Amino acid sequence: MKIQVSTTIAAPLAEVWRAYTTPDDIMQWNAASDDWHTTQASVDLRVGGAFLSRMEARDGSFGFDFAGTYTQVEPERLIEYRFGDRCATVTFSQVDEGVEVAVEFDAEEAHTPEQQREGWQAILDNFKRHVEG
Repeated sequence: MKIQVSTTIAAPLAEVWRAYTTPDDIMQWNAASDDWHTTQASVDLRVGGAFLSRMEARDGSFGFDFAGTYTQVEPERLIEYRFGDRCATVTFSQVDEGVEVAVEFDAEEAHTPEQQREGWQAILDNFKRHVEG
């Protein structure tokens, strides 16, 4: 099952792309709620390159690595990646209001599709606030 989330960001495409793919920026926006944060991020933005975001609860009670490999990269247009046995696609589209960022990903078994959609959408909403703020 595929799940999709999206947002439209009022900013130039180059700025949106940079914020989505730069480790320092990722550490500022990559969390689904205020009680989580990203403590480390790395990006090797090329086909076959690896990425990693270390996600941790702010109280130190839990953490995990969100990591994978890029399978397709088209600057300012498309990023595809594998993480474990799942895939995701991120598209960047110029629209009248700015840039639409859409993420489609393979669902997992541990959480309901709605929980997954809400979590990924919350992260994308944080990204929008980061870029527009």
